[in-house]
Amino acid sequence: MRVEGYEYADIAGWTRSGAVDGDDVDSATAVFTATLPRLSPEGDDELVLELDGLATRCELRADGELLLRSASMFTAHSVPLPHHLDGAELTLTCLPLWDGLPSHPRPRWKTRLADSRLRWVRTTLLGRAPGFAPGPPVVGPWRPARVVRRRTVAVDGVRLVPELRDGDGSVAVVATARGLGAQPIGQVLAVVSGHGGTWSGELRVSGDEVSGEVVVPAPELWWPHTHGAPALYDVRLEVTTSDGVIGVDAGRVGFRVMGNSSQDSVALRVNDVPVFVRGAVWVPFGDSRAQLEGLRDVGLNAVRVAGTGVYEDGAFHDLCDELGMLVWQDLMLANFDYPVAEEAFGAELRAEVSTVLAGLVGRPSLAVVCGGSEAEQQAAMVGLDPSIARSTFIREEVPALVGDAVFVPSAPSGGDLPFHPGVGVANYYGVGGYMRPLSDARTSGVRFAAECLAIANVPDDATLLDANVPRDRGSGWDFADVRDHYARELFGVDPVAMRAADPDGYLELSREVSAHLMAEVFGEWRRTASPSGGGFVLWARDLLPGSGWGLLDHAGKPKRALEGLRPVCAPVAIWTVDEGLGGVDIHIANDTAVPVRGAVSVELLRGDGVRLHHAEREVEVPRREVLRLGVEQVLGGFVDASYAYRFGPREHDSIEVTLSRAGHDDLTARRAIR
Repeated sequence: MRVEGYEYADIAGWTRSGAVDGDDVDSATAVFTATLPRLSPEGDDELVLELDGLATRCELRADGELLLRSASMFTAHSVPLPHHLDGAELTLTCLPLWDGLPSHPRPRWKTRLADSRLRWVRTTLLGRAPGFAPGPPVVGPWRPARVVRRRTVAVDGVRLVPELRDGDGSVAVVATARGLGAQPIGQVLAVVSGHGGTWSGELRVSGDEVSGEVVVPAPELWWPHTHGAPALYDVRLEVTTSDGVIGVDAGRVGFRVMGNSSQDSVALRVNDVPVFVRGAVWVPFGDSRAQLEGLRDVGLNAVRVAGTGVYEDGAFHDLCDELGMLVWQDLMLANFDYPVAEEAFGAELRAEVSTVLAGLVGRPSLAVVCGGSEAEQQAAMVGLDPSIARSTFIREEVPALVGDAVFVPSAPSGGDLPFHPGVGVANYYGVGGYMRPLSDARTSGVRFAAECLAIANVPDDATLLDANVPRDRGSGWDFADVRDHYARELFGVDPVAMRAADPDGYLELSREVSAHLMAEVFGEWRRTASPSGGGFVLWARDLLPGSGWGLLDHAGKPKRALEGLRPVCAPVAIWTVDEGLGGVDIHIANDTAVPVRGAVSVELLRGDGVRLHHAEREVEVPRREVLRLGVEQVLGGFVDASYAYRFGPREHDSIEVTLSRAGHDDLTARRAIR
């Protein structure tokens, strides 16, 4: 939100003393100092210090005067500044996390993920989880801070909630607005504009609260980018004062209907159209636009903000709205037995969640709100009833706060045991961490994967191969071993010997293994007969240089693993699935709003490139459907396409299928026959 006539000045140049990176910062005190910009307020002007994030237990003073105490990394603060503190010296003292924490009630279960005392502290696990995010943790002012000089009018807490009713759009607007000094405010208008039109409505003024709605007839709908255009409308408030009309840039809205076709899992529908979710678990920090665009450009349409991380800021959600990327939002609760029933902790958590969700509900990109990460799984894996991890707060209070977003109590959850993938929402590592055969992606009956795959994906920079490979804490293997397992099983090579004799070839093979696994699993799940509603790859980006789980490396550069997803995730895509004795199936997906017409060609090739069989046929794929064809259906006869019958020596070594459309680049999928 930006208000005309306000002056905004960022606070930069924080100086740190005390504990530094490399120290046990959670057990020490760190001090940050900065000088407030001088804005020279006059008369009834107000100065407000806005702090978007402080990590974690801290005290803030200006010229020695206490301004606030904060105990949560996830809380933003807006602090009035008296005029005499204009240009003052700020001192932020970050206290040890562990001082004064309660020792009771004792947790009903423990986790090896991180120090169990963190269940009492509202801070991120990133930097505090030795297995996948070893540190250092974030300390101090971790998000922007600024001073705002308000003139004439104070506008706060603007909320926009769009809704579709009988084909028309309605934008409900709620805000607080008051004149500074003795000045009253007059008329307040809300103006919605976009897609060739402008609509306005006068808001009711009751004390400091203004509220009302604007009707937009037959608006353009917002779609995830795979299914259409993410149409957005600008909203502006016009507040009449004795000094004239003050404009407020209130943000943008989109009109869509979110739904779920599944009673016990996630099968998203947007505007009553089924949407196969293909995404990645988001990693905070870095250039959000570049990372989101990199994921979008290969056909991914969603990100999951996981409970081990941080809530993202408004700019991130603005980007998701703009780019047509769906958001699965976890509460920042992961693995631990959180003391929600304790009065002080429960009150702090309730305030956090209500504030966060108030800022997200109504955004078109918000698809799912989840009660947190792996709490039910953690309880179940130590032999307890997983339902004990679902507090009354999660079970009864949170669903009332999520608007029309789909609510999931925990990831994973559902079924007798929450980690069984055939019911509810799973964290699926059958293919990946558990080194199951590719067929497990089907036989497990995965309904929805809140996380999946987890491969040590090699970046293009070969010097980083062995750096920062993730591992489960306490295990004797890491995720490079997982990758090597599939190199051996799928490509018939000895990765250890190959690494010694042909290191460059080993690197290329390792990249190809990741790309192959990504394509096979998501191709399996996206096919017509699959029960899956989609899934999120672990992770979108590496936290550190090296072969991490990320589809992007630590600098945001795409890895081969990400490119492996393009053939099966693009809005219009073609890929093949080996059906064993059933041959090889061709799948052509069309998420767009118009039919796809073209020709499919099939070639069976020998290893030396000689074409043994070739045929073409015209196809039409209806809007937002997936067409299935058999390779031998196109060829017109049996050729043992999958080489499952093995009546004699294998003739062909690969199958290449191509979709050609007038005015479009050809789409090609290749399958090696082994």
